[in-house]
Amino acid sequence: MELAGWIILSLLCLFLMVASVTPKLLKLDAAVRPLNDLGFEKRWVFPIGLLEAVITIFIFVPQTAVIGGVLMMGLLGGAIASQLRINAPLFSHTLFGVYLGIWMWLGIWLRDPNVFYLMLAYN
Repeated sequence: MELAGWIILSLLCLFLMVASVTPKLLKLDAAVRPLNDLGFEKRWVFPIGLLEAVITIFIFVPQTAVIGGVLMMGLLGGAIASQLRINAPLFSHTLFGVYLGIWMWLGIWLRDPNVFYLMLAYN
């Protein structure tokens, strides 16, 4: 199960770094335009990308995965709220953050089952 967790988190982190972080750090139009549509000024593209990169690294490192997961859920919650604000399509855009969050916590839990008990305060 630990290997499955590593695979899930590796794929998730790779996806986030390539599809989300890199375009923002490079201030590509593919990142600027959607954020502009959501109401964010261009000056926020790089800081959001940097924040995503740091949190993604936190998720991948086992010692910081839980705090990274909590921080990522905050970031994803903001993304979901931004999508709701503009009435974006529900299943493809608005709930995409939920899908990423589920995969992230599944990967963290499979890599270290004690995280599940920690989150339920049984530990």
